[in-house]
Amino acid sequence: MQQLSLRFIWLPWFPILLIGLFYSPAVTAKPPNILLIVSEDNGPELGCYGDPYARTPHLDQLAEKGVRFENAFVPYSVCSPSRACFLTGKYPHQNGQIGLATHKFALYSKETPNFVTLLKKQGYHTGLIGKLHVNPETAFPFDYRAIRAANFNRREPVTAYASHAAKFFTQAKDQPWFLSVNFPDAHLPFIKKVNGRPAQPLSADDVKPLPWVGVSTPRLREQVANYYNCLARLDTGVGLLLNELDQAGETENTLIFYIGDHGAQFPRGKGSVYEGGLRVPLIVSWRGNTQPGLVRKELTSTLDLLPTALAAAGMQIPEDLPGRDLKPLFTDERVTNWREYIFGFTTGSFPRNCYIQHSLRDTRFKLISNPRPGTDNLIADSYLDQSHPHFVISGATAADQKTISPQVKQAFTRWSQPPRYELYDLQQDPYEWNNLADDPMFAATKSRLINTLTDWQQQTRDPFLDPVNLEAFVKEQLDHRDMKYRKQKDFRWSYLDSFANWRAEE
Repeated sequence: MQQLSLRFIWLPWFPILLIGLFYSPAVTAKPPNILLIVSEDNGPELGCYGDPYARTPHLDQLAEKGVRFENAFVPYSVCSPSRACFLTGKYPHQNGQIGLATHKFALYSKETPNFVTLLKKQGYHTGLIGKLHVNPETAFPFDYRAIRAANFNRREPVTAYASHAAKFFTQAKDQPWFLSVNFPDAHLPFIKKVNGRPAQPLSADDVKPLPWVGVSTPRLREQVANYYNCLARLDTGVGLLLNELDQAGETENTLIFYIGDHGAQFPRGKGSVYEGGLRVPLIVSWRGNTQPGLVRKELTSTLDLLPTALAAAGMQIPEDLPGRDLKPLFTDERVTNWREYIFGFTTGSFPRNCYIQHSLRDTRFKLISNPRPGTDNLIADSYLDQSHPHFVISGATAADQKTISPQVKQAFTRWSQPPRYELYDLQQDPYEWNNLADDPMFAATKSRLINTLTDWQQQTRDPFLDPVNLEAFVKEQLDHRDMKYRKQKDFRWSYLDSFANWRAEE
């Protein structure tokens, strides 16, 4: 009788007890935090990618704990467009940021949905440490900001990024959070040592240039050595940041992305649509979800970051995002129906570097489309012509070019004045030295890739598919090579309206 009475006493309370258990912290996990680590101007020159000169133990360890993507790419190999792409999840011609923010290029609309606005709707506390470099900044209403400048002079030490992150973790309290940390290394100037880091820097005698550069002189090797010294300092910063994450007790429930914003600033790298400019490191670590030490070789894009983050946060992925949720690639399960092609693009990013190019690659072949063949590629000139007003110290001087092979000389000439199409067999020629566009044996491949590129431009409403838009854009750029617009407060590029209107037409 006593047992029966107790049963009737507990029975009304049983549903309430179940509800309490279901919603208790032990049963209902909060959405994952999202940490996006972005480094400047570096491709996959890391130890975990097999680079012989890189000293990157912390990033290598992150790869051991997560998934390393062997074939990851950005849609545009200059800072502002690249960042706008992964923040909005859209191609440059879709979001409008087709050049540098410092040169008045911007999103078509400040209302463009992005990492910040979308996650804030889901209750995320949001933060940015380091530069944003996308216009307008008001489109990204972060709750927390620190080290707003680019910090290319490294006056803010690498330790400052971790210190600000620790403050952010404290502020977030019980909210899920999204934090983007943007390190200045390895952007020019390539500084050998800052505040004692790295302790034992490399010198010119310790390294060889990146294999796609094609130039090896003591002067250039010194730049390469200091590039690797920057990467070592970056790696220290990542280690300090991840340590703060661990100290805050947040590692277990944090989805971590690490990317470079585009390739290194050497000839045929940053600013180009060659592999040296577009291919980047991508490491994803999320305990309990990513298979430790896994390497995936599928074609992936920084456009995939936003869909992946939204899905992890339990949100619906907007239909107009061209990227994909990476989660199916987090284990070694076979994945079918993944993307076949990766697209790249450049406008040169500002008037004195103006040149329009598209690229398209599959797992083997790479097409480059130059819609204005026979005209000077001003991007190439900034690396190969010392009279260019923005010639970079990591470019190839006239003296450097006297040492190059005939094959490299031919490639530099092609880069400087491109033909209508370039075609490369990346399986046989990974550094894109031999143009096969006029080889009859590859005519079918060339035709297939041209048709695929045209279809993609039509499907994504690329304004540069229309010759009228293309020529108007180039003319306006070349007419403003004096760069007086930078001092005009209300200056606005005409494409911001004309391209937006063209894209809206049926």
